[in-house]
Amino acid sequence: MNTEENILVAFLLNILFSIFEFFGGFFTNSVAILSDSVHDFGDAISIGLSYFLEKKSKKRADNQYTYGYVRYSVLGGVITTTILLVGSILVIYGAIKRIINPIEINYHGMILFAVIGVILNYIAAYVTREGDSINQRSVNLHMLEDVLGWIVVLIGAIIMNFTDIKIIDPIMSIAVSLYILYHSIGNLKRILDIFLEKTPKEIDIEEIKKHLLKIKGVEDIHHIHVWSMDGVNNNATMHIVTKAKDIKKLKNEIREELAEHHICHAILETEEETCNDKECHMETTSLEHHHHH
Repeated sequence: MNTEENILVAFLLNILFSIFEFFGGFFTNSVAILSDSVHDFGDAISIGLSYFLEKKSKKRADNQYTYGYVRYSVLGGVITTTILLVGSILVIYGAIKRIINPIEINYHGMILFAVIGVILNYIAAYVTREGDSINQRSVNLHMLEDVLGWIVVLIGAIIMNFTDIKIIDPIMSIAVSLYILYHSIGNLKRILDIFLEKTPKEIDIEEIKKHLLKIKGVEDIHHIHVWSMDGVNNNATMHIVTKAKDIKKLKNEIREELAEHHICHAILETEEETCNDKECHMETTSLEHHHHH
């Protein structure tokens, strides 16, 4: 099964399940289950979104999107993560109200729902575990945290069943939300780094430069830019100063070296003598102009 089909299956499972769960929350009076259903519904929506964006992200490059559509997949990650952040905060708010005035809870019903919840979400997590896009990762993260959430609810329901400490229900709900918040924020940061064209973290520009300068015929290298489209594939552009006769051979050697540094797509420009840095000076002077104004 490919990434898209996985996501679609997860989407259908989640939508059906969150509806079933919503009634479960009412039936048992459990805020942990109710909040879980809201969170699951948010998940389902964001997974549906991921599905369409993942599909779109597979499109070949065209004149409108010369780099291809990969970033749509990353965008799916942004939206999904944002939904989770908002959802978690709402859940925490609801749970705090419950701590202040607790209500009767149907523990047996809650245990039953939690068992079903663990099983269904485990299946969904298992189905979505393959795949390497950031989008897929965030979908799978959702699934795993749903499983964890349900395990927590199950244990809590069993304890409450024997002790009748009602406050456990909202406390569980807050614990799960905090866990999700923590992960979402990390995820969001990773995604924003991609949109900000930050150099991917496994890439050390100085290190690459050092290795490339060792290649016979390479006299100097400047204007190195490295970025990633999707957090998986890295691109680079650079200027190479060389007097080598066989440029093709030189470029191949450079590409091989870059591949070892996880750069799969490089645009290499060669020039005979160090460019008298006209454009470099231009860049700095135009910046200075801006500062003076």
